[in-house]
Amino acid sequence: MFFAISKIIWLLVQPITLLLVGILASMLAIAFSRRRLALTFSAITVTLFLLVSFTTLGNLLLLPLEERFPAKPALPDHIDGIVVLGGFMEGEVNASRGGHEINGAGDRIIETMRLAQLYPEARIVISGGEGTYFADSVPDAVSTRQLFSDFGLTGDRLSFEAESRNTYENAVYSREIAKPREGETWLLITSAFHMPRAVGCFRQADFPVTAWPVDYLTRRDSGFSIDLQDPIGGLARTSIAVREWLGLQSYWLTGKTGRPLPAPSEP
Repeated sequence: MFFAISKIIWLLVQPITLLLVGILASMLAIAFSRRRLALTFSAITVTLFLLVSFTTLGNLLLLPLEERFPAKPALPDHIDGIVVLGGFMEGEVNASRGGHEINGAGDRIIETMRLAQLYPEARIVISGGEGTYFADSVPDAVSTRQLFSDFGLTGDRLSFEAESRNTYENAVYSREIAKPREGETWLLITSAFHMPRAVGCFRQADFPVTAWPVDYLTRRDSGFSIDLQDPIGGLARTSIAVREWLGLQSYWLTGKTGRPLPAPSEP
């Protein structure tokens, strides 16, 4: 139920939908000869469009998420396992065309493959089921199994979890597979902006992990400014940030994380 509700709510509140609502509201006000109301809706819509598309607002919203956990912390000589969260495959494209098309979050799986070579004894858990709701999709774990096979990465150290549909299920199902023991060191790989929510879910599932964030979308010196060269990217980054902040709060309110913004060290 949570999965379906979350997908529907996001469809309704994402920035592009709010822009559409503003346009429709303006048109409706014009149709009923409410000139002042139409101007108000139009002004709000244009302002919102300029903010999300032609400024660095999205970067500012993403920055505190991406800076929450340090990048590539010091590691011991031995690690017991690595969990990488799905979201790096074009599941809908793969469902139609086959293969293993990778999207912009491909750093997740590339870094996993690099660490798998550095730590040849470490177990690898790829956690990613069918996270789409409105279209057919191939689970990331299924596509990754094919990708790894093509690169000659096979063996008992690899586990592919293809049932999870969201971050909390990633944590629960990964723990069932990994069965981590006290004192073991497990790395968690996901996009930097997604790491706070992911770590919160793994803690709630009683699976201690070391955050290993990748796939950064912002510069460390990001400030608020006008950005005319990449309006589509600006809208995309704003949407990602809004979705992640809403996800953090909804996960906290429903008990899937212990805090509204998990930190590296929890009291």
